[in-house]
Amino acid sequence: MKDNSYHLRSICRAAFVAIVSAIGLAAIAHAQPAPESQRYRIGAGDVLDIRILNRPQLSREAVRVQGDGTIRMPLIEGEIQAACKSEGELANEISKRYLKYYRNAQVDVFIKEYHAREAALIGAVNEQGRYQMQRRLRLLELLSFAKGPSDKAGQTINIVRGPRTDICGNNGESESSEGGFISLRLNDTLRGDEKANPYILSGDIITVPEAEQVYVVGNVYTPKALSLKEPISVSRAIAMAGGPLRDSKTDRIHIVRQQPGGGKSEMYVNLSAIARKHAEDVMLQPNDIVEVQESSGKSLIRSLLGAVAPSVGQLPVRVIP
Repeated sequence: MKDNSYHLRSICRAAFVAIVSAIGLAAIAHAQPAPESQRYRIGAGDVLDIRILNRPQLSREAVRVQGDGTIRMPLIEGEIQAACKSEGELANEISKRYLKYYRNAQVDVFIKEYHAREAALIGAVNEQGRYQMQRRLRLLELLSFAKGPSDKAGQTINIVRGPRTDICGNNGESESSEGGFISLRLNDTLRGDEKANPYILSGDIITVPEAEQVYVVGNVYTPKALSLKEPISVSRAIAMAGGPLRDSKTDRIHIVRQQPGGGKSEMYVNLSAIARKHAEDVMLQPNDIVEVQESSGKSLIRSLLGAVAPSVGQLPVRVIP
């Protein structure tokens, strides 16, 4: 029975890849220019090519947008606000700033690298990578560009959303700056269920675990994700992460548990009491986050990012038009 179920799941995922590939090709064939409100807005970290007709001494290649959203150009005093503008809007702004020196300077701006809206997709998918998005994208469409989940994929898909600072405030990305952790059922996402198919935000790290996982983060030697191939208690999970570091609050181990429907519950356990057999060694459930806290109060989400994304920088970069 188990073999039949696995075979059926493999067939469904293969069909998913074929369908989304066909849909993607059809969409490209019938693509229309994006309305102004949906056009990509330049952001911090993007790399631009700026060309000025018949003025090669002023043209610039590989101009990186600074963290505050500005760039600099020859002869122009002060900084130019590039973030939150489209390519055409920035070209017009630069042309106006050059009126002091040249009449009707013809300026073209091209985005060379889309770092401002980049997300990472890792785990049991056919093409892991860092995806640079030129437009707003939902989770299911991102999966289609990764050629779908692999045969080893488990039953969940998780999104770790880091702390955010949106200098534009109007890019459709109005999430809380504290970030968060979103756990979804993979089958619901593959069906296109709206609640399981959120928009992807820049900086998101999406993971498709091979099996159910728990996360041990915070003040431990090796923050990591642990596979739940067998039952794991909270004390064993912490030991598997190398144990707590000095100055850890072992009397107040924080467990965040995902609830059906997207809710969360929290509990605290005393690791020292568990070791003395004076308290229950809680058995962990899929997607539990075990946080070993320290006196400095490091952000839970920052700790979680460190546990799930140690190698994101080495992933191949793919651009989604």
